[in-house]
Amino acid sequence: MSDCIFCKIAAGQLPSGKIYEDDEVVAFHDIHPFARVHFMIVPKAHIATLSDCLPEHQALLGKMLLLAPRLAREQGLDTGFKTLINTGRGGGQEVFHIHVHVFGGGDPVRKS
Repeated sequence: MSDCIFCKIAAGQLPSGKIYEDDEVVAFHDIHPFARVHFMIVPKAHIATLSDCLPEHQALLGKMLLLAPRLAREQGLDTGFKTLINTGRGGGQEVFHIHVHVFGGGDPVRKS
């Protein structure tokens, strides 16, 4: 989708604090973190919401969730982390391209 910010990040058209990339997904730091560590795992394929996923997306969704603990450890979240998928406007979703938030480590560090 030409106007989707996550599609543009996945395509390398916009800068991001990328921490992981392969043929199917990209992971990058959230620009508005609500924890010391806060990143998102985003599929390169445009899927608007979790409600739009079909059985053929099962492997991709599994890949995203299995990648979360590995990347969390690499980002210093050795004692645990939270995951979140906002789904639809009523579920707090702001960018309509499915993504998994991974966060932990206390409050974000604010720069003065």
